[in-house]
Amino acid sequence: MSLLRVILAIIFPPLAVIDCGCGSILIVFLLTLCGWVPGVIAALVILNKD
Repeated sequence: MSLLRVILAIIFPPLAVIDCGCGSILIVFLLTLCGWVPGVIAALVILNKD
C-alpha cells in the first residue's frame, strides 16, 4: 500500500481500488454513495489486503 494509493483512497475511494477488480470497485462506490467515511474505510481495507 503506497502513500499515493492511501491519499487517493481518502480523496476518491473508488479510484484507489480500480485495479482490484470490478466487485471491489462496485462495493466501494456504493459505500461511498452511502457516505464518504464507509467508502474510505472499505477502500483502505481492500488496499491493505493486497
